[in-house]
Amino acid sequence: MSRTAISRRSTAAVSIGFVAALVLGGCSNSSAAEVETGSLGSGIGSGVTTSSSALTSDNAAVSAASALLAQIPIKGRAPKTGYDRALFGAAWTDDVDVEFGHNGCDTRNDILARDLTDITFKDGNRCTVATGTLNDQYTNTTIAFTRGQDTSSAVQIDHVVALSDAWQKGAQQLDTQTRTNLANDPRNLRAVDGPANQQKSDSDASSWLPPNRGYRCQYVAAQVEVKAAYGLWVTQAEHDTIAGILQDCKGTASTQQPAVTSPPLVTSLPVVTSAPAAGVTTPFKNCAAAKAAGAAPVRIGDPGYGAHLDGDGDGVACEK
Repeated sequence: MSRTAISRRSTAAVSIGFVAALVLGGCSNSSAAEVETGSLGSGIGSGVTTSSSALTSDNAAVSAASALLAQIPIKGRAPKTGYDRALFGAAWTDDVDVEFGHNGCDTRNDILARDLTDITFKDGNRCTVATGTLNDQYTNTTIAFTRGQDTSSAVQIDHVVALSDAWQKGAQQLDTQTRTNLANDPRNLRAVDGPANQQKSDSDASSWLPPNRGYRCQYVAAQVEVKAAYGLWVTQAEHDTIAGILQDCKGTASTQQPAVTSPPLVTSLPVVTSAPAAGVTTPFKNCAAAKAAGAAPVRIGDPGYGAHLDGDGDGVACEK
């Protein structure tokens, strides 16, 4: 592992106390599967451990998360009208004022380097993650990641608070730079199982939760942290779901190990969907055409996407 990757992991180990305690103590909404004890709710990678001095009581952690939730306004969902991924800045831009910003690497690779273990980098490149292992918190499985047009999307980067959800709950009022920070804030990003990310789409906690019940406490606590940090609100149903999960957190963790799975060959899964370009039924001839249609960046599964547009095989084409 390179010095850069170690730096990204160690920096990410600093987290809000209540989220860290939820991860380290664990939660059980039923027969909870194990969550890696080195993974912080604010996004620390699965292979990172923390000392006992970082622990706080589980009850205090739950109380702190609940108290922060109580400060978040409860409102109705605003119309999605006008939402476009481009309103949150260029995909995975390094030009942000949050952790990892201006470090010379794009956000996607920053999160892969943070969350994966046993990583290797592309030859001659200190940023681009070529291979690694993900201990996926959403599904409690282990996924072998290999960079490539047919394999990269097996591991995707999830916005814990989906950008479309944020748009409908306050982000319309944020300036462009703040929205760009939100889209690239490591507290709001996880490397996760690709199909689980697609199943979630832009859902909030009231309509989607990780299949791994043992991670739900940390998941909703992270959503609370991000929404509070960016002045976003929650709906009543969302509030009640989060409050109920936090109430059920018990601070117990099982010893079940993640099942090792082979990475699926995913060829048609978008990372984050943008508004499709009208009338596009075939891949764009080139990135100039995609940009002229207002569709760039184009993601796997979007109308107009083609592997010939995605030179680095990361599932996002024409991002520059």
